[in-house]
Amino acid sequence: MSETNDVVIIGAGPAGLAAAIYTGRARLDTLILERATPGGQILLSDFIENYPGFAEGIAPFQLMENIRKQAERFGAKIVMDDVQEICKQETHWQIRGNRGEYKSKSVLVATGSDHRKLGIQGEERLTGRGVSFCATCDGAFFQNKVVAVVGGGDWALTEALFLTRFCREVKIIHRCDQLRAEKILQERAFDNPKIKVLWETVVDKINGDESLESVTIRNVKNNKASELELDGLFISIGNIPNNKIVDNLAELNEWGEVKVGKNMATGQPGLYAAGDVTDACPEQMATAVGTGVAAAIAITDYLNDL
Repeated sequence: MSETNDVVIIGAGPAGLAAAIYTGRARLDTLILERATPGGQILLSDFIENYPGFAEGIAPFQLMENIRKQAERFGAKIVMDDVQEICKQETHWQIRGNRGEYKSKSVLVATGSDHRKLGIQGEERLTGRGVSFCATCDGAFFQNKVVAVVGGGDWALTEALFLTRFCREVKIIHRCDQLRAEKILQERAFDNPKIKVLWETVVDKINGDESLESVTIRNVKNNKASELELDGLFISIGNIPNNKIVDNLAELNEWGEVKVGKNMATGQPGLYAAGDVTDACPEQMATAVGTGVAAAIAITDYLNDL
């Protein structure tokens, strides 16, 4: 594309699409570049019940489809392309994707994050063969089976509760002596007879030849190791920010998140970030949307001052 856009938004998740609604309403030429299906990682959820305005909850695909249509109604254009590089030129930003190059007066990076891995023996080899990072994607394959979820946050408990629909037993493996998840999720987990928590425990190794057979676990207090037979292992220990395209342009914190100010600015004039890729978003859809809106307002002010 040879024309210069007012703003290019990289990522069509909640943050990127919410920003596009606001930049579109500000009559800014808005181009969204998305490497996969518009909607982001929230599409891996089974059901959304904590997003304001939906008292009975809503399916994630339906919610994201509504937001996408809203952004497009205000003029945003979505192009499927995987961005590889962003470069600052004298008068504009140059964005290079696998399918083309794009010019823009400003850029919003809303690339989200990917699943964090344990980094232990057997994890990569047995992924897709009993090891999974998405219960809503793979849970139905474990009908009447025994599985475990690694983690203790909101996502881990959400995954564990979903798995009880299919599995005979769900074990939560958590390295601490208390969970980090919000209280309502803890209450549901403790009240579910299919769920058992293995406290102060970590997974050291994933075992199996052609598929998962067991995991080697270790109690962190007494350092005692044992083998736990499982049919499936779901790893839910957080996410890694997709920061590759800005790691040489923006400042990152110790977790690799892009550091932004209250207006989502990165410190580079015209370069903004929002959503899970930043240090301003605690991996919730509502906060991702909020950061996207804040970035869009800041971008509008920035372009008005050019």
